[in-house]
Amino acid sequence: MRDQLAAALKDAMKSKNAERLSTVRLIQAAIKDRDIANRGVGKAEASDDEILQLLAKMVKQREESAKIYEENQRPELAAKERAEILVIQEFLPKQLSQSEVRSNIAEIIAETGASGAKDMGKVMAVLKERFAGRMDFSKASATVKELLG
Repeated sequence: MRDQLAAALKDAMKSKNAERLSTVRLIQAAIKDRDIANRGVGKAEASDDEILQLLAKMVKQREESAKIYEENQRPELAAKERAEILVIQEFLPKQLSQSEVRSNIAEIIAETGASGAKDMGKVMAVLKERFAGRMDFSKASATVKELLG
């Protein structure tokens, strides 16, 4: 993942694509921050799964910002946020559809033997381990709650 980002940074520099370059630098800065935070608690540098979770979080932050900018009649800032989202999404794996999310959740519920709301954390932990960066966990948690309820 880090090699892919380094290559994207070089390509953006060569093609003089300023928007892409700044977004890739933002991603690398966020990863470096995570590495530093991990170092403080004695962990290794961020794994690919952690990087995928970080990228998904960055996309979500930008979607929220774009929405706020649109509500406040700032379409140029919203467009900038959406452009960053497109660059970040290039590094994320293909997102699962709602039906795929639902079937995977049902499978994990059966696998873990989860039976009620008290087992929701167990199911979410397995989902985050297996599908980092491939599903929106806030939406998935609502589906887990529904299927366990």
